[in-house]
Amino acid sequence: MMLQATEPHTGQALEDLQESVACCRPQEVSVQLARFCEQCKQHRACRFLAAQKGAYPILLAAWKLAAAGDQGLVLQVLNALSALIDGQPDLLDTQGLKLLMATLAQNADATDLICTGIRCIRHACLKHEQNRQNLVKAGVLPLLTGAITRHSHCADVVREACWGLRIMTFDDDIRVPFGHAHDHAKMIVQENKGLKVLIEAAKAFPDNPSILSELCSTLSRLAVRNEFCQEVVDLGGLGVLMALLADCIDHQDLVKQVLSALRAIAGNDDVKDAIVRAGGTECIVAAMTQHLASPQVCEQSCAALCVLALRKPENSQVIVEGGGALAALEAMKAHPKEAGVQKQACMLIRNLVARSQAFSQLILDLGAEALIVQARVAHRDCEDVAKAALRDLGCHVELRELWTGQKGNLAP
Repeated sequence: MMLQATEPHTGQALEDLQESVACCRPQEVSVQLARFCEQCKQHRACRFLAAQKGAYPILLAAWKLAAAGDQGLVLQVLNALSALIDGQPDLLDTQGLKLLMATLAQNADATDLICTGIRCIRHACLKHEQNRQNLVKAGVLPLLTGAITRHSHCADVVREACWGLRIMTFDDDIRVPFGHAHDHAKMIVQENKGLKVLIEAAKAFPDNPSILSELCSTLSRLAVRNEFCQEVVDLGGLGVLMALLADCIDHQDLVKQVLSALRAIAGNDDVKDAIVRAGGTECIVAAMTQHLASPQVCEQSCAALCVLALRKPENSQVIVEGGGALAALEAMKAHPKEAGVQKQACMLIRNLVARSQAFSQLILDLGAEALIVQARVAHRDCEDVAKAALRDLGCHVELRELWTGQKGNLAP
């Protein structure tokens, strides 16, 4: 029904656009592009139908006409292309990729055009590994980091470029068994100074929680190697994150992203210690306590503390004495139906006592056993971590032998 309703309008808009392009009438092309773009943004069915009717080659023809020197028309073409390939990344071909990269390189100072061009890249790469790899080979990574540096005070450019960098590290194309997400993250950091670019950009937006959230989220995606985690600290990134957690604790989404970034860089054992020395555990507990109603913040807080406690009994002591165990149990009480919160809290409790048995009774006295048992019953994903937490707390755990090897004469 949706396709039938939109078909006459979409078809007519495309015909009018094609005619104005063929006759080289830029003013008419501008009017028709605006009309076509508006229709594509209304519903996915419109975009699908437009693609079926050959919209992509028509837009390429309009692009070539605009490239003669009309920057405003180029911007309109990119807007239309962005709308068209949203959810249809297969449409982007080699010709379109080359045009896109050339247009962005030639208009590096035009903020509107850079924003829209990066949005095209984002739509072309979401769930499309081949487009990601082709764009990386074409030089998209220095273009994205360069856009953040060049337009470091333009929130819209920084937001889009962060999105673009993150998508290059995704592994979301089910058609491809092995993507290049890790390789792309390495290239962003090693060849394009990605961590330095993000940390420096954060300093330009002290009063913009939305952009700071984007920067922290992108930083998390790049902390994929031990040395990268240390590099964040060496570049002053830990100081930036700690300041954000202390100064912007009222901004829930930013707090969540800062916690995620701390969790990511704490994969390095030396960074774990640096975070604790900087007062990180106290700030994390304070964030979880203030945003106890948010399952996302609770999950990320427990996850961050869990990593800090891993193989670090001295850190476990700081966490327990700072109220981390109590906060985690309060989070479990507040979100009994949230598997992520329950799982991370169980893992945290297990790490706190795994090498520090002296804390077991204290945590049990806070009511941990009943909450962990409840999580184990309610969430299948919690089965193993809950059992491990109960075992390390010294509670009775019924272990099930899933397979004994006795069938088929495999056991004597």
